[in-house]
Amino acid sequence: MDKGLPVSSGFTYARIEHAAQRSDWMLVHQVHQFLRKWLIDHQQILSNEVYIGGDSYSGISIPVIVQEISQGNEKGVKPWINLQGYLLGNPSTTRREDNYKIPFAHGMTLISDELYESLQKNCKGEYINVDTRNALCSRDMESFHEATSGHDLAYILDSSCEWDDSETSSRRSLEEFPKCSSQIATLKLSGKYRKMVSMYLPYIPNKEDIPISFEYHVNLSRKGYRSLIYSGDHGLNVLFLGTEAWIRSLNYSIVDDWRPWLTNGQVAGYTRTYSNRMTFATVKASLSYSPCCPSGSHIDSTYKRIFKIGWRPPSSGVQA
Repeated sequence: MDKGLPVSSGFTYARIEHAAQRSDWMLVHQVHQFLRKWLIDHQQILSNEVYIGGDSYSGISIPVIVQEISQGNEKGVKPWINLQGYLLGNPSTTRREDNYKIPFAHGMTLISDELYESLQKNCKGEYINVDTRNALCSRDMESFHEATSGHDLAYILDSSCEWDDSETSSRRSLEEFPKCSSQIATLKLSGKYRKMVSMYLPYIPNKEDIPISFEYHVNLSRKGYRSLIYSGDHGLNVLFLGTEAWIRSLNYSIVDDWRPWLTNGQVAGYTRTYSNRMTFATVKASLSYSPCCPSGSHIDSTYKRIFKIGWRPPSSGVQA
């Protein structure tokens, strides 16, 4: 079930001005309220297991939504939701993930050893809120952005996708998307909706009133909910290095150690499972384009396998 969140994304809209406002907490309450109401009208599936999922910025709101549902169940709010866990792709969690762009870019040879060492020395590990008075750091950051500007941030092996921000392009058919590999994959995923859906791209501000979501992962782990966290390993958006760092800081023991998972007989990524019922997996691609699957022909199959690796017993082989 895909509601399209927050409001004004997907097929959702608001009839009154207040409903069109956006904030992290408003989104949490709207999703919780919607899901309970939706299940009232679909009681034939009340016993079905429920997993809540999202990606990118949803990494801030999804764990909070899961906790809200859990607390509602504990308070006896009806209908009861058979909540089992959640899954997140390239999830923003600490809002500090961009600090890992520099070591990632160096490891992928997008920047030179000299620039990397200079960035470390002059910026002292702070690459997000750069002090404008620090001329050396600012100079190095400018060199970094110049070196990486030719890459698609979602998939660094692809060229940068340029969007036309003119007023005439604010509404367009999906057929008119830029023809970058990641966008072609998006078109293929859209399938039969390609010709019937158009995209409206207004800027609607969102109040970021949930600072980080890390503590909610901790709470949900204590309650025994399952989680699958997966990251593309060729994207500069919400880097897997940052995701690995906060997962590692949970300090949970490993029950199924680092190993490959396969699709179509090829290594598609690596995975590890922790004692708090959390599974982490990498995907050897961005989350919008998979080079292991030419022209995106098996993308649906690849992502179904991603989900499977999180829900099976440990040490049952490497084939997902």
